[in-house]
Amino acid sequence: MRAALAPGIRLLRALPRDSRYRGLTLVLTFLCYTSYHLSRKPISIVKSQLHPNCSALGPNPHNDSNSSTWCSWAPFDGDNYNELFGALDNAFLVAYAIGMFISGIFGERLPLRYYLSGGMVLSGLFTMLFGLGYFWDIHVLWYFIIMQICNGLVQTTGWPAVVACVGNWFGKGKRGLIMGIWNSHTSVGNILGSLIAGVWVSSAWGLSFIVPGIIIAAMGVICFLFLVEYPEDVGCSPPLHHVASDEDAGGAPTTEKDPEGIASHEGPLSVSGQSSTARSDSPKEPAEEPEAISFLGALRIPGVVEFSLCLLFAKLVSYTFLYWLPLYIVNVAHFSAKEAGDLSTLFDAGGILGGIFAGLISDYTGGRATTCCVMLVVAAPMLFLYNHVGQNGIGTSIAMLIVCGALVNGPYALITTAVSADLGTHESLKGNAKALSTVTAIIDGTGSIGAALGPLLAGLISPTGWNNVFYMLIAADVLACLLLTRVVVKEVRGWCGYMARKRGSSVQLTESVLDGK
Repeated sequence: MRAALAPGIRLLRALPRDSRYRGLTLVLTFLCYTSYHLSRKPISIVKSQLHPNCSALGPNPHNDSNSSTWCSWAPFDGDNYNELFGALDNAFLVAYAIGMFISGIFGERLPLRYYLSGGMVLSGLFTMLFGLGYFWDIHVLWYFIIMQICNGLVQTTGWPAVVACVGNWFGKGKRGLIMGIWNSHTSVGNILGSLIAGVWVSSAWGLSFIVPGIIIAAMGVICFLFLVEYPEDVGCSPPLHHVASDEDAGGAPTTEKDPEGIASHEGPLSVSGQSSTARSDSPKEPAEEPEAISFLGALRIPGVVEFSLCLLFAKLVSYTFLYWLPLYIVNVAHFSAKEAGDLSTLFDAGGILGGIFAGLISDYTGGRATTCCVMLVVAAPMLFLYNHVGQNGIGTSIAMLIVCGALVNGPYALITTAVSADLGTHESLKGNAKALSTVTAIIDGTGSIGAALGPLLAGLISPTGWNNVFYMLIAADVLACLLLTRVVVKEVRGWCGYMARKRGSSVQLTESVLDGK
């Protein structure tokens, strides 16, 4: 007697083919970029082991005169260890920022599956080489700097490629919410990277790099085996990137439906009248490949420059919190290092919520720039309040961290995901989807400059007082908002024009009814 078909398989068979492949793409790209962040995190965990408090470990077993640093890892055993750690961070961030501008250009001209999987394997290699410095007993600074630079360059293959893949599969109508949820891979990767690196940090810190390196390399192989770049490659319906509105006789706008929106309602016959079972799993004959857009051509797309500069200041604020929030909590609220680390994760948790809400609201209103601008405007006074009253109690601190994380990271998440995908499929491109990687790279590359500047400025300003650091962050938030002014005005005018047309249609319909009487 045979058992009934497994419930999970029955569920998969009940889903339309388009939904199955879209789900596969979403999950696979989520796991890919989770592994990117997972492999970036170990350096922040291992720093404390490279220069620990040796006096707490007892006397020097080698009977050297320098008992305060006998357990440190050279060359990080000197008084300038903080500067050397800063050099490691900046080597990665500057290489990432520079490489991102080049990465998108390559991403448009190479198959995304090859580009992404190759970058993941190389990233795993350089991450493992950094960890192998422990087992090879390497104590030369330039070795670790070179590994960070190389890793920063190859890690730029990730973001443009995964955003381009998701943008190829999901239309504009659902992008904000879907990408807001999908963007939580950043926090998930950071958490997993911290947990994995923490297992070996005290016993053999080299494994804290080698294991994440193996994970991202293995995910690169899985990406090579299963990633589908375009719906057309497997006979699925491409999404509708732009909504066409035509006025009927009554003047009311009619909207085309996104194929992914009607996929779940398809019957035996598809929209084109062909049987859905007649679709072939083999790739369709490709049409003539459109020419990849140039760097300057991508800059001419309306909104790219504004959103890029906005992200520079938004990411400056976000990464300053990422690198300096635990130290701020220790110095101002006088929590222990472990308590400060635990509290700082609430800022990331708020960022997940902020990304989802920003995507949901922008999908409903159609105003990506307005959503970002409103959140940035509210974030400025909230940062001021957090600095002055956020440390008055544990409850207040928790609430303020979540709110500030949502308001700061919400616009950052929206711009790097849904906005990048929207601009990469802008109507001015006339259907040419070969701009997604370049546009994403320009936007995130510009933001990465802010990511490198923020922690650097915080380090220079913090000796003058934490209040000045927060004034710098508030000023960056205001500048980010002002840079979107032109796009916000355009969106508001579009809403006003739509409401005016809607009122005109209602008046015309009322007059027609009265004339009929």
